[in-house]
Amino acid sequence: MDSAKGHAALRRGRFSAPNASYFLTICTGQRAPGLAGSKVGSLVLGEMQSMEADQVWSVRCAVIMPDHVHLLIELGDRLSLEKAVSRLKAKTSAALRAAGITWERGFFDRRLRARDAALDVFLYVYLNPYRAGLTERAQRWPWFYCRPSDWEWFKSYLDEDRPPPEWLAA
Repeated sequence: MDSAKGHAALRRGRFSAPNASYFLTICTGQRAPGLAGSKVGSLVLGEMQSMEADQVWSVRCAVIMPDHVHLLIELGDRLSLEKAVSRLKAKTSAALRAAGITWERGFFDRRLRARDAALDVFLYVYLNPYRAGLTERAQRWPWFYCRPSDWEWFKSYLDEDRPPPEWLAA
C-alpha cells in the first residue's frame, strides 16, 4: 500500500478545531526504534513542552515509545493540527537523523468528542510501554508525561504511581 495515498485519504475532508482535544500517534519511518533514548526522547519531549509554552497546544499526556509517540493534546488557535505536528517534526528531525531515524510521513489523529472518556485515552497512553513489554510493573516508564493538573486526577487510578496488576493481566 502506498502510505502517501493512505495518509492523504485520512486528511481529506478533515479540519482542525481550535480548543478541541486530539489523540495523536506519530511514528518513525519504517517504525525504526530510537525515540525513547535519552537525547532524542528529551528533545522530543522538550519540543512538545515548548509548543505548549508557545500556545500551539496543551499536552495533557504523552508517551514516547521506541518507534512512535502518543499524545493527548488540546489544540490552541495558533496553528492547525497539521501545522502543529509539522512543527514538532521539523524541530526534532535533525536529532532523529543523528540517531539514524526519521519521522514517518503523516500522522494519525482522532478528535475526542464531549462524550468520549479522556480516562480511556490516558490509560492507553500510560499502559503502552507496559503492554509492549518495555518495562515491568515495578518500574515507571521514564518517557511518560502528564500535565500536573491531569496527573493529580489520573494518579488516583494508579497503585503508588504504578499500574494496578489487573490492568496488565493478559
